[in-house]
Amino acid sequence: MDLKTAIITSEKFALHTPPSGHPDAPNRISSVLPKLKDAFGDSLLWIEPSPASLDWVLSVHTPEYVEKVKKTQIVPMVLLDWGDTYAHGPSFDVALLAVGAALEAVDKVITKQIKNAFCLVRPPGHHALPNSAMGFCIFNTVGIAARYAIKNYGIKRILILDWDVHHGNGTQDIFYEDPQVYFISLHQFPYYPGTGKASDIGKGAGEGYTMNICMHRGATDKEYVEAFHTKVLPAIDKYKPEIIFISAGFDAHKDDPLGEICLTEQGYETMTQLLKNAAQKHCEGKIISVLEGGYNTESLYNSIKSHLKALSTP
Repeated sequence: MDLKTAIITSEKFALHTPPSGHPDAPNRISSVLPKLKDAFGDSLLWIEPSPASLDWVLSVHTPEYVEKVKKTQIVPMVLLDWGDTYAHGPSFDVALLAVGAALEAVDKVITKQIKNAFCLVRPPGHHALPNSAMGFCIFNTVGIAARYAIKNYGIKRILILDWDVHHGNGTQDIFYEDPQVYFISLHQFPYYPGTGKASDIGKGAGEGYTMNICMHRGATDKEYVEAFHTKVLPAIDKYKPEIIFISAGFDAHKDDPLGEICLTEQGYETMTQLLKNAAQKHCEGKIISVLEGGYNTESLYNSIKSHLKALSTP
């Protein structure tokens, strides 16, 4: 029997509720989920995740930082960083659930129970540093999942491709000296958070295992696909990853309020297909995609729909 694409998600992701007007609003999940169920139905495998164990969170984050987040369970609302990452009663558990979704994806993809997976989760994760929250992100979901794959399954070569409009500074920081993880980011530059220069290529044993592809304001599908053909795909062919993670932010869409890039849902579908082809070539199609940004619910839904179409099509 052909394996299915899984979508790992929960209505509980709407319980993390920053102040009114904050871009990472609960409706990023609650408005998209029913429409995806209507669009895909039983053609996808729908999985309700369980929270991650703290041991795995601590494989990336410091005990002091994790304890700081845990203490927010008893407060009405608090800032975890210097400006835009909020937490309140349910936030700690919701962030653990997001990590749990990614760990379950690793288990099921590596043991060949599913073809590939998309984790429809929030809060996002790729700005979260080992010792602090940042940019709406509490725990670095993809970073923890990559470390889990290394420690639990003995994976030696992981590729993380981050196409969020913002540079995944947290993920880069975690693996900057680690050759077991090749981090590639396509992002608007210069832009928030100000990191991700093309000259940042890793350090020590990790030198050459970070690639930053800086995209100019107004860049289109054509320019992203060209960057895939000239930079991303040759790097993947050389590295030969055993599994591919996508930090799938959809805020580089032309209609997103937080970015100035002009991608369309067709662009996301094409990039997904190119990564899927590379995964089939090198790692038996093993792809785990995790939602990062994307703040216009209509373009977010359309982009995820196109992404899932490419992931799930035989």
